[in-house]
Amino acid sequence: MTTTLTPNLMSENVNQSVTFYCKHLGFQFLAGMREEGEDLDARVDTFADDVPLQWAMLGREGAMLMFQSRASLGRECEEMTALPLSVSGALYLEVADLDSLLAALDGEVQTVLDDHTTFYGMRETWVRDNNGYTLVLAQKHA
Repeated sequence: MTTTLTPNLMSENVNQSVTFYCKHLGFQFLAGMREEGEDLDARVDTFADDVPLQWAMLGREGAMLMFQSRASLGRECEEMTALPLSVSGALYLEVADLDSLLAALDGEVQTVLDDHTTFYGMRETWVRDNNGYTLVLAQKHA
């Protein structure tokens, strides 16, 4: 039985991804691995932008997300190095206060689909993150 699903997304710069998701989307840095290490000694529990990371785990209110560098993924599975950064879908983030989040993101992201209400009762805005992944930011419509 599956108990969790945590996307592990390829990133050209893990530190930039951590900064984007923590600064703009309210995620918290949970753990990371320094670029130069391949063992538990390379683990970091506090984010510092000047310490290059090959992998990071982020969390926000029960949602988990990981970013891993192209080189690190390639060491695990060589074919990953030839793949473009892409998801043929979108990451769906349900939030409590869409207006506040959109105000904080103003001018920081590319909007893919403007604020709208869906037939299933969700208010959504689609944006692109710093890697080019599509995020659907959603709130239950009042």
